[in-house]
Amino acid sequence: MSGTELRIILLGCPGAGKGTQAKALCGRYGLSHVSTGDLFRAEAAAKSALGRKVEDFMKRGMLVPDEVVIEMVAAKLDSLAGGWLFDGFPRTLPQAQELDKVLRDSDKRIDLVLNLGLRPEEVISRMTGRRSCPGCGEVFNLKSRPPKAEGRCDKCGGTLVQREDDVEATVRKRLMVYEDLTQPLVAYYRTEGLFEEVDGSQPASEVTAQLAAIVDRVAASRSGAKG
Repeated sequence: MSGTELRIILLGCPGAGKGTQAKALCGRYGLSHVSTGDLFRAEAAAKSALGRKVEDFMKRGMLVPDEVVIEMVAAKLDSLAGGWLFDGFPRTLPQAQELDKVLRDSDKRIDLVLNLGLRPEEVISRMTGRRSCPGCGEVFNLKSRPPKAEGRCDKCGGTLVQREDDVEATVRKRLMVYEDLTQPLVAYYRTEGLFEEVDGSQPASEVTAQLAAIVDRVAASRSGAKG
């Protein structure tokens, strides 16, 4: 199986580094990167009826309802060719089951589910230190990737802000919601024999190397099964 045919789900709690690792894997294997967070923010920026609903849930640190997420993701799947990596979806067991149904209708299936493990206190430290640029979307971290000039974006010079969902109280709430909903999801994919986990507290380059080794093994196994 070539990299372009792989269908991967990348899981991880808020702040685990899913975006960074998703981009690295997609670049390495030629996959389409689908981030539900990006889809949500695009809807919110468009000020559509759906966007206003999404924005309200995000501000309160709550997950967007399954039916809304599934509607958006199904539409996105229709536009994709080749392999892809989902970053931030599915987040609940019903979402995973619905995704399986959608894929079966096209005679497809998930090849691999990767999870970035991270301790809660490490998550809080990472996320409360994040600063984003409203102008260009660049993201910095006061500890691991500080801007060259305090409070200013290196890329466009814009004023950096702390997003509402990166405030500590909201982060803690998001973690609680994530854990409650994700435990059944993890159990589901473990049962399917698709689940693999990597320690997300390691340097990003090491996490990427370990994820890539897993993907290579799965890709080789799938190719052997077809051969």
